[in-house]
Amino acid sequence: MKDILQFLKDHGEQMDTDIALATGIPLAKVHILLSALAAKGTVMACHLIRFEKGKKVEGISCRLAGYTPPAAPGRKPKVQLKPS
Repeated sequence: MKDILQFLKDHGEQMDTDIALATGIPLAKVHILLSALAAKGTVMACHLIRFEKGKKVEGISCRLAGYTPPAAPGRKPKVQLKPS
């Protein structure tokens, strides 16, 4: 479970297949671990259907619950005020 949590913290929202490839955990085991983490409230998971090159891809998209990633480095756009 620690591998999955660390991967999600480092990479943000990811699909179950991406987690399985990156951590080396079999996809079936990732599904079991994600359901356990979701039951604890540590991870937010939702079923997702995407179409890649015309093929239907079903999976689970998940992210850490209550975690806001740090702001990206670099300049930020300035707020533009409306003229009154």
